[in-house]
Amino acid sequence: MTRSPLSILVVEDHPTIARQIVQFLDGLGWHPDHAAKGALAVDLATRESYDVVLLDLNLPDMDGLDVCRAIKAGAPRNVPVLMLTARDAFEDKARGFHGGADDYVTKPFDLRELALRCEALARRGQLHVGQALHVGPLTLLPRERQATVDGVPVVLTQAGFKLLLALCHAYPRAVSRSALMHELWGSNRPDSDALKSHVYALRKQLELAGAPQAIVTIPQLGYRLALGQETEPGQHV
Repeated sequence: MTRSPLSILVVEDHPTIARQIVQFLDGLGWHPDHAAKGALAVDLATRESYDVVLLDLNLPDMDGLDVCRAIKAGAPRNVPVLMLTARDAFEDKARGFHGGADDYVTKPFDLRELALRCEALARRGQLHVGQALHVGPLTLLPRERQATVDGVPVVLTQAGFKLLLALCHAYPRAVSRSALMHELWGSNRPDSDALKSHVYALRKQLELAGAPQAIVTIPQLGYRLALGQETEPGQHV
């Protein structure tokens, strides 16, 4: 069976287990990143855009449940979290799900099953792509790749659609430049001026549709939509 490449964050402090998972996912043609500590995992997950996070509960610097909550609160989109742990009691599983986990695998596990669960979680996350997104006067139809501002169509390029979708999913939070570049180009990223050009073009199309200053720049971070009642200041580029 041909698998679509997925971007996976592997959060595991045991070097042997981490290496086995990363090598296996690499062998599938997927794109795994690795974090051995919770703080690094939160930093990566809130800057990059992953399809699934594989999260070990036992980390040296943070409780895995705290890491899960931080990722769920700060990721640029609602990324599924698959917890990896040696704890198999019902109470432990319940704490994991209550902490925001989307699935749960106990160690030891079959790497093939792990990949299947990642695919299932990624597909589940895509089910919401077809639902209309509403941010103030903006309506985005992901399946049709169309957007309107109070009923006025927004002319979207392919890059503009991807940018607007990421910003809508994150609203009212900002999306980092790194995460937006990943959405547009994956690991083959050009210089940051290319992203600025696409953001500028999208901003102009939103303005033409009746939404001036719809995208604001957050210094040292990235961009966010400003189509509701936001008061946080931003700077335009």
